[in-house]
Amino acid sequence: MPHTNNSKPATTNHQAGQLFVPPSDYPRIVVIGGGFAGMALAKQLRRQPVQVVLLDRNNFHQFQPLLYQVATSGLDPESIVFPFRKQFQGYPNLFFRMADVQEVQPAQKRVITDRGALSYDYLVLATGTKTNFFGMQTIESNGLCLKTIQDALDIRHRMLANLETAIETTAPDKRRSLMTFVVVGGGPAGVEMAGSIAEFKRYILAKDYPELDPDMMQVFLIEASGRILSAMSEEATQKGMRHLHQLGVNVLLNEAVTDYDGETVTMKSGRAIRTHNFIWSAGVTGQLPKGISPDQVVRGNRLRVNPFLQVEGMPDVFAIGDIAGLSSEAFPRGLPQVAQVAIQQGRYLGKVLPQIIRGETIAKKFVYKDKGALATVGKKRAIADIGKWKFSGYLAWLIWSVVHLMSISGFRNKVLVGLSWLFSYFSYEKSNRLIIYDPCAYQSDFSSHQAARPRRKDA
Repeated sequence: MPHTNNSKPATTNHQAGQLFVPPSDYPRIVVIGGGFAGMALAKQLRRQPVQVVLLDRNNFHQFQPLLYQVATSGLDPESIVFPFRKQFQGYPNLFFRMADVQEVQPAQKRVITDRGALSYDYLVLATGTKTNFFGMQTIESNGLCLKTIQDALDIRHRMLANLETAIETTAPDKRRSLMTFVVVGGGPAGVEMAGSIAEFKRYILAKDYPELDPDMMQVFLIEASGRILSAMSEEATQKGMRHLHQLGVNVLLNEAVTDYDGETVTMKSGRAIRTHNFIWSAGVTGQLPKGISPDQVVRGNRLRVNPFLQVEGMPDVFAIGDIAGLSSEAFPRGLPQVAQVAIQQGRYLGKVLPQIIRGETIAKKFVYKDKGALATVGKKRAIADIGKWKFSGYLAWLIWSVVHLMSISGFRNKVLVGLSWLFSYFSYEKSNRLIIYDPCAYQSDFSSHQAARPRRKDA
C-alpha cells in the first residue's frame, strides 16, 4: 500500500521570495509540467477536495505529435498549441503559474522556481524529456531538433530561408547543399519528418520556387541501426521503407552520425553529406530538475517508480509520463515514451491520489493498456500496428488522422487542423509559408546562426 501523508496542508502565507498561490484548507498537489500526463492528471482532479497548482515554463500545452507538420508548413503553429488558462476555465481548484522549476527540495517539501519557492503536500513530476545529443556538442550547436513549437518554427524558417538563398546562389555545389535535407533518427518522428519534407519537394517546390530544379533537392533519413520504426513490427518497417522510397527519400541504415559542423554531416563509416539543413531526432533523455538523488534515476534519465507511480524512497513524490521509469513484462526496458502512456498514467494517478490522501488502501496497480502504434509517411500513407492487426496505406492514414484529431486540445484547434488537412487533401497545398525571423540570422554560413538564434530549453 502506498504511504499516506497525514500532515497538515502546506502553508500558504505569501512571503518575500515565495510564489503566491491563494490560501486553501485542502492538501496542495503541485504538478510540474503541462504535457499529456500533467494535463490528464489535472483534468481528473477537477472535482476533488484538493488544491492543484500546475507549473510550466510555457503558458500553453503543445501537441507534440504534429510538430513536424508545423516544421514543414503543413499546419500553422496556433493549431497545435492551447493556452492552459483557457483549458482550465471552470476548474476552481486549479491554479496555473508560468514558472521555470529550478530545483525540488523533498526534505523541505517545496519547489524552487525562477519566480519564487512553493511548498507542497504532494509533488507530481511530469517534466517529460529533452533531446539527447549523446554528448556531441557540434551536433547540438549546429543542428536543429524537434521537441517544441519553437523548434518546429526554427526548422520551418531555416528551410524556407535556405531555399530563398539557393535561388540567388550560382555555384551548383552550394545550391545543392542548401537544398539537401538530412534527418537523423529512424523512429516515428524522423520518418514522419523525412516524409513530410519529401512531400514538400513533390507538391510545393516547383510552384513556389520555379527557378530551382526539384531534382537537386535531396532528402536523407539516417538510422544507426539496421531498421527504421524499430519499436513497431517488422512488417511495419518494411512498409515504412517502401513508402519512403516511393516519396524519394534516401534511407541510410547502419550509419551512425558522428559530427555536423554546420555544412557537412560525417558518419562513422567515413561517408559525408554536405547540407545546411540538419535535423536531429535520434533520441531523448529524461528532463529532471535539480534535487533528485541519483539513486532514483534509471535508464534514460527516468525516475524509478513503484506500480503506484510513487518515486522510490520519496513517498510524497510521484512521476508520470515520459519521466516515469516503470517497466512491465511486455516492456522490460521501460514503458514507451508515447502520449498514450502519459495520458493513462495521469488519469490513473488522478483517481488514486485522492484515495492516498484519505488514507485508503490502494489495491489496483497501474497497468498500461497498449492500444497499438501508428506512424504516418506523408499524406494518405500511414502504418498501423494495432494488436494482431498490422496494415498500412489509406485506411491506416484515416485511423491516424482521426486519433490525432480527437487528441488535440480545444474544439477550435480540432476544427483548424481538420480544415487544414481537408484543404491539403484535395489541393496538395500547405499553410502560409512565412519567414518572420530576421533573414540575417539565416545566411548560408551558419557558423553565426546559434549566436543570432540561441536555442531555447526543451519544454
